[in-house]
Amino acid sequence: MSETQESKSFFRKHWEGYKEFWGERFSFLDNYSRFLYPEKPLPHWDSSVVEEFIASDPVYGPTLKTTRKAANFGAVGAAVGAVSTAACAWKWSKSPHGAALSFAFGAAVGGTFGLEIGSHWYQLYRLDTMASQVKFYEWLQKRA
Repeated sequence: MSETQESKSFFRKHWEGYKEFWGERFSFLDNYSRFLYPEKPLPHWDSSVVEEFIASDPVYGPTLKTTRKAANFGAVGAAVGAVSTAACAWKWSKSPHGAALSFAFGAAVGGTFGLEIGSHWYQLYRLDTMASQVKFYEWLQKRA
């Protein structure tokens, strides 16, 4: 063994082996490194910038617009789920921490169901929503 291997602690050697093992199995995540770790940070953007992209791109703009409409279903579902489960928990237990936990759980479950309903309502399974989001990301980088 070399001197550097001997000087490393037991845990450091095992941690590096662990990272290498799982790094090989999840190497496909490197495809997303340009989104997760961009060379320069994205500029600030808001809904007016998104509307500008939607108007400028005839291929991916309508898909992004439809995706944004479907996200409203998720927001409404999260609000309804949070309030209704917290109200039921409060009605039956009068427990503040129970109501708070059920509020959070109801928001998560209601948001998930809302997104599913929106996805089917707007038939997003027929559209390539990821491609439209990637094109928006690239457009935003070029714009900066």
